[in-house]
Amino acid sequence: MGYKVVVAGATGNVGREMLNILAEREFPVDEIVALASRRSLGTEVSFGDKTLKTKDLDAFDFRGWDIALFAVGSEATRIYAPKAAAAGCVVIDNSSLYRYDPEIPLVVPEVNPEAVEKYKARNIIANPNCSTAQMVVALKPLHDRAKIKRVVVSTYQSVSGAGKAGIDELWDQTKSIYNPVSEVPPKKFTKQIAFNVIPHIDVFMEDGSTKEEWKMVAETKKILDPKVKVTATCVRVPVFVGHSEAINIEFEEFLDEDEARDILREAPGVMVVDKREPGGYVTPIECVGDYATFVSRIRQDSTIENGLNLWCVSDNLRKGAALNAVQIAEVLGNRCLKKG
Repeated sequence: MGYKVVVAGATGNVGREMLNILAEREFPVDEIVALASRRSLGTEVSFGDKTLKTKDLDAFDFRGWDIALFAVGSEATRIYAPKAAAAGCVVIDNSSLYRYDPEIPLVVPEVNPEAVEKYKARNIIANPNCSTAQMVVALKPLHDRAKIKRVVVSTYQSVSGAGKAGIDELWDQTKSIYNPVSEVPPKKFTKQIAFNVIPHIDVFMEDGSTKEEWKMVAETKKILDPKVKVTATCVRVPVFVGHSEAINIEFEEFLDEDEARDILREAPGVMVVDKREPGGYVTPIECVGDYATFVSRIRQDSTIENGLNLWCVSDNLRKGAALNAVQIAEVLGNRCLKKG
């Protein structure tokens, strides 16, 4: 027997990826429905070889449905997720709304799958921020071996992390540079994104960090280990899909780069591509459409006693969002909602 599955926000980038990945991974679905706002009502979306017409999220009755994957943003989630949860449908939410709620598990299946079992407190499970998800997948096996003390991370985040508007703005600005007749001023971003980098994602906090940077700190502590210190600088770059991260790690114990490479090669969800030659590493354009978190440039940091550097790349629409949500659903089904 399979599950009755809801995908809310099915017309957005992440919602469409959720449908694709549910089909690709052959998630046991008996029945599936695609929900969207009224302005997108009736829009057709693909689920494997089927075409679904979106239904109205506002009018939908969640009673009798097993799992709902939400990709609708925090404001809509605040309205509809509690309704779904109260109706007995387990919500897996991709927004930031519930990530920091102590009663709601924040899950990356390769890192803390056992946390899924805490869903019963509110019938909701949170999906982490895209930049956090790929980083903790790479950190977890190294932390298990040598205990991480501190992480310094600089991110290079693609415009798809800002949704369709971000993708459109990069595309339109890039075209306008080659056709100066039509100027495209910044709307989604604070400055021109084409041929530029912007060290600003989300709002600024009182301490000078941005909320995206704060998210990486808070979420890593909740998912991986509250004792790990994290400092982040998050940067938007003119890449359509795929987030990259330069990660510096300080351990309690010495960890040789060769051993680290071997550990990561065996780690779930990680693909090591690390040749010390031109092109012997993975870049964002090569990770698009892939499930893996790619790790390259693994090397000792000689400036501290127990340090490593590495380069981490992943498709942010997949592992950073839709794939992780589907993997949570798989763990939920295997551990908590077994059928038949």
